[in-house]
Amino acid sequence: MDARRFLAVLLVAGCLAGAPLARAGAGDAAKGVLSLRGAGATFPAPLYDAWIQAYRRANPDVFITYEAVGSSEGQRRYLADAVDFGASDAALSDEQMARVKAGARLIPVTAGLVVLAYNFPGLGAPLRLSREACAEIFAGRIQTWNDPRIRAANPGLDLPNRTIALVARQDGSGTTFAFTNHLSAVSPAWRDRGPGAGNLVDWRGAAMLARGNEGVAARIKVSEYSLGYVEYHFAKRLGLPMATLQNRAGRYVAPDERAGQAAMAASVDQMPANLRLFMPDPAGEASYPIVTFSWLLLYERYPDPDKAAAVKKFVAWSLTSGQTFSRDLGYIALPPPVASLSLAALDRIN
Repeated sequence: MDARRFLAVLLVAGCLAGAPLARAGAGDAAKGVLSLRGAGATFPAPLYDAWIQAYRRANPDVFITYEAVGSSEGQRRYLADAVDFGASDAALSDEQMARVKAGARLIPVTAGLVVLAYNFPGLGAPLRLSREACAEIFAGRIQTWNDPRIRAANPGLDLPNRTIALVARQDGSGTTFAFTNHLSAVSPAWRDRGPGAGNLVDWRGAAMLARGNEGVAARIKVSEYSLGYVEYHFAKRLGLPMATLQNRAGRYVAPDERAGQAAMAASVDQMPANLRLFMPDPAGEASYPIVTFSWLLLYERYPDPDKAAAVKKFVAWSLTSGQTFSRDLGYIALPPPVASLSLAALDRIN
């Protein structure tokens, strides 16, 4: 094998192994470049990638890597002190925060929508799903597209007697948490006798499983009559149709930035001191029903003052200039009151 072919094999192997979104050059350490390592949620990964690239251009003395490994793995690495920052769409529990000897800080940095994307050849019009139908489909009690509970919300559509091919996450995921937290809020059966809310669900053979939001979106794309939950950006990027969902007020709302902002506006006054606010069933007639913040997991105290300063500077930039990236990438910029609270929490890191 010649040198060029050998190098190509190494590059392919690195890609298949799941390379970080950004990678430091071999000479960076010798040049005095400070490196920050992060890992976690796939939900905000495209936005973080854009932030890292833009920040690097303006700050060549800091190199940041981020591995999109899922919220659960990001939490694990953060709790093991294996990264400089973690990222999660499920934040951290009180028990997890108590385990962080250096002190845990939850910093909301962006928000987004969890959508139900589908592949339905020749449907002809947007699909509408009621709150009951969503829970019953993923609980396995609605299994075909022509079920009366789906037809009731879609009187003009020709829904065939075809099995609904569910697609769900295989890995521990904040997207799964946001979705199942919503189902727990709207369905007592899901909450009390079903899986409840969690990062990982045992689908017991009822769904095709894929890793990451990108994996779920790709599986839906190639699977006819499929339906799955995925972050808005990934569905939009692949051109997947997305269901219009019934919200708490009984209205059917399509996923878009305005509907996400309405949901946050109806919820932000409930923000607790630790900035861990979930929005499983937001009020408001214009609110999209499945909206989630995404958090960076930082330490209150870093042993290296230079690293602490670098983390604070990058996150402060993300909370200000970085918010302008949100709309083009399918995310929702933080409401100013939330951004202010995040900046205040960031200021207490040393």
